Amino acid sequence: MHHWRLSSFYFAYFALIGAIVPYWTLYLTSVNFDPIEIGFLASILMGTKVVSPYLFGWLSDKFQAPVSVIRITSALSLIAFSFIFITDSFVGTALVIASFSFFWNGQIGQFESITLSHISNDTSRYGGIRAWGSIGFIVSVLALGFLIKKNGINYLPLFMTVILFLIVLSSLIVNKTDQIKPHNEQKRFLHEFLKPNVIFFFITCFLLQVSHGPYYTFFSIYLTDLGYSEYQISFLWAIAVFAELILFLFMFKVQKFLSLRAILSISLIFSMLRWLLIFLYPSNFSIIIVAQLFHAFSFGSFHAAAVQWVSKSFSGNNQGQGQAFYSAIGFGAGGAIGALISGFLWDNNPQLVWIFAASTSLVALICSRFINKPSALN
Repeated sequence: MHHWRLSSFYFAYFALIGAIVPYWTLYLTSVNFDPIEIGFLASILMGTKVVSPYLFGWLSDKFQAPVSVIRITSALSLIAFSFIFITDSFVGTALVIASFSFFWNGQIGQFESITLSHISNDTSRYGGIRAWGSIGFIVSVLALGFLIKKNGINYLPLFMTVILFLIVLSSLIVNKTDQIKPHNEQKRFLHEFLKPNVIFFFITCFLLQVSHGPYYTFFSIYLTDLGYSEYQISFLWAIAVFAELILFLFMFKVQKFLSLRAILSISLIFSMLRWLLIFLYPSNFSIIIVAQLFHAFSFGSFHAAAVQWVSKSFSGNNQGQGQAFYSAIGFGAGGAIGALISGFLWDNNPQLVWIFAASTSLVALICSRFINKPSALN
């Protein structure tokens, strides 16, 4: 498969994240949901990742059809989200988010498996392909920042619908002949999962994403309350992912000098420092820029290393489920719990969410010390 086919899906998928992460909670605020309701709605968006990636990962591995799974779920997510235009109640919005995100969250784990299967002999190429996701995020954030400044936040659902349509189109250009081929290994997923090394890895991933819950849910609201403009907010989100993009492009060089375990630990240190900077210097634009540059580590390097760690820890037929569980336990359960807790903390004192985030990153760092190399890793 030509790399542009893989890259185009990443571009569209993460362009949608570029619409959701910085602006979705601002949209919910504009339609008069309170902090606890926003935290709950954000937790639904993340919480469906607990179930759907694993379910669709299992279906993908069982029928050896990850591309078909991606095509079906992308179409259903578009249909489900279209109902956002006919509801404005809390319950209706919750149902739309739950149904749309259930199908949308089931896609990326399978696509990671497809990508890694295609470049199995040279995993260093992953960063260059995945970098197009970062580019999609940046383009989306900056475009929406301009549109929102000019026309208001109410255009967000329409923008998201267009991107969902692009995701459907990009899924159609992935050739079925490039799907993951069956392997002869017959190890069961649970046998590979229930190793102490693997369990500590997933606990670490879970805790890191718990620490990101306040960031993904309330960072834009936090900046708005502090008086930052729409342009400043979009710039801060964009520069974070730009730093991530640069990291992805040079990740293959980093891996020549550092083990996956070392990369994970360093990423967690920067994550903790990032939340502390946001807590200590919220009104200092320059320092917040530095904190956002740390996104290259708190997300970028950690994710790149984690995806490859999972790939090397599970046998061929179980890689889809392995990537799905990584998404489910981290971005799903971790993100949902982080969003829920931050909603209640925010309602009492917004500053508490950053102390909570930094503390959780510290615990994740401690857990990471128990992660060893996968047996297949040299």
